[in-house]
Amino acid sequence: MAGQSNSQEGGSPPASYVALWRAVPGSLAYLVGGFVLSMVALSVLSAVFFSGVGMVILVVGLPLIVGSLLAARGFGAADRTLLRLTGLPEIAEPGWPVTEPEASTASKLLAPMRSAHYWSYLLHQMIVAPILATMTFSVAITWAATALGGLTFWMWAWLVLGKEQAVGGWTSRGLGVAGNGSLIEAVAYLFLGVVSGVTLPWVLRGLSHVHHGVASAMLGRWPADDLATEVRNESAARVAAIAAEDSAMRRLERDLHDGPQQRLVRLQMDLAAVERRVSSGQAEEAVAITKEAQTQAKAALEELRALSRGVAPPLLQDRGLCAALTALAQDSPLSVTATLDPAIDEVVAPDTARALYFVVAELLTNAAKHSGARTVEIAGSLRYDEPQRLRMTVSDDGSGGASMVPGHGLAGLAERIRGLRGQLTVESPEGGPTRVDVTVPLGTGLTA
Repeated sequence: MAGQSNSQEGGSPPASYVALWRAVPGSLAYLVGGFVLSMVALSVLSAVFFSGVGMVILVVGLPLIVGSLLAARGFGAADRTLLRLTGLPEIAEPGWPVTEPEASTASKLLAPMRSAHYWSYLLHQMIVAPILATMTFSVAITWAATALGGLTFWMWAWLVLGKEQAVGGWTSRGLGVAGNGSLIEAVAYLFLGVVSGVTLPWVLRGLSHVHHGVASAMLGRWPADDLATEVRNESAARVAAIAAEDSAMRRLERDLHDGPQQRLVRLQMDLAAVERRVSSGQAEEAVAITKEAQTQAKAALEELRALSRGVAPPLLQDRGLCAALTALAQDSPLSVTATLDPAIDEVVAPDTARALYFVVAELLTNAAKHSGARTVEIAGSLRYDEPQRLRMTVSDDGSGGASMVPGHGLAGLAERIRGLRGQLTVESPEGGPTRVDVTVPLGTGLTA
């Protein structure tokens, strides 16, 4: 039991012997194919790189060096692809440099020379891989040949040695009448064949692991790549969040100007007209204008209520996202059912809650205005995989046909969610129903 516990704590148990034998063809194919690839890479890269170095004082020198770096990337990718034959874990693609679209042509051309990954690939393919592949290829072929030759020596020895020629005690009479020297030699070959054959899977596996370890270090993804990706994603998320907020503010300003503001101006004019009619004794006309003013005031109030759904209400801050969405569902002109996990309020950051409230409010508004839906379902749940995520789904029984058009509603909502490093997807076939899924990783709220 103790030994079993230790093996479990130390990692997964070693592969079975049968599994190792199953990996032999792939490992052998890689060791042979990798040797051929490394020789081709050595020839091509050496010629191109050193030609570029020799002509570096000329204009054509730098492009040749860059070309060798790009070729090294291609050979390295082929090496990583061949490594899949061994059945070992796939080596992740490194983070290659990305040039800005507005960068100059020279900057784009010389970008590989500023990347450590390109130089690592060149070093691996031009120096490390040829040396390593030559050694492992020699060991692998020798070991396999010894196993095969030793186990089959009794089958082919008399063919190789000839009918009458005696070599090492073998004669044309064959193994059955061989002398003592021949018998010892046969046993020795058989012993070598058995030992080599039994150990062949481990040897090939070990050689493959050596290649895989070196390739992982020189051709794989480095910790710095993950950090750089995290920084780029964070920067992109902030840009997307700022763009979404700016778009939302412009839209709110436009809606206020085109809706409530116009109605309030009309209401002000009507009240002034009422005052003039009253002062001149035209009571009936004043009553008629007053009724029209009441209509304008009611319409302005309804529009302000609709616009306020895009602004975080005090309820969101006081009682959390679940309470705010429940109140939003109750105020909707549609029949809305909200099924929300109460644990959401404990793990969702305030900025994430505001963004999700705005998105759900906008989706409800779209469903009421454009979809012809009668019922809407809001579902919110937590997913406890790594990283922890919140999934919010809004579905309606409308006519469907919704799509993301750049610069319009759903695209703006997707941009807002992207600012939280989340994802918004839409399923809305013609005839309905429409389903919008929002997935946001938790613990990534953006702060000003």
